[in-house]
Amino acid sequence: MAALLCIGVAACAKKQEVKPAPAPEQPAETAPAPTTGKYTPADLDTDACLRQRVVYFDFDKSEIKPEFQQIIACHAKYLQDRPEARMTLEGNADERGSREYNLGLGERRGNAVSSALQAAGGSASQLNVVSYGEERPVCREHNEACWSKNRRVEIVYTAK
Repeated sequence: MAALLCIGVAACAKKQEVKPAPAPEQPAETAPAPTTGKYTPADLDTDACLRQRVVYFDFDKSEIKPEFQQIIACHAKYLQDRPEARMTLEGNADERGSREYNLGLGERRGNAVSSALQAAGGSASQLNVVSYGEERPVCREHNEACWSKNRRVEIVYTAK
């Protein structure tokens, strides 16, 4: 009986090595901008963050959603690293609202992205804002899923 008790105590006293779980990898869309090197024009096609060139908005809003802040930061760093780079911010709206209202909303959205890029280090001389309102939809169905795709600002590089 005493032997069994000793074996039981010894078995319970064993320490198990606990290995820390590996850190989860960040999705490619939110990969941080390079901190050591400078962006090059080739990075526009290879860097996961820079390939993201659309910022989506809520209905009737021009505030940038938090999930797009990293994209803004990447593009602002590119503008800092490449002073000769130029971009056009194309503001768009869904089909609801008058033509004039949607043109204004598209411009407000483009200006919001422009302001965010400047706040993150981009230069105003590198940015041009244009509004297409509801004139350039990427989806033509008449439902919320489609409208949400049309409420956007597209980042178009005109000089790399």
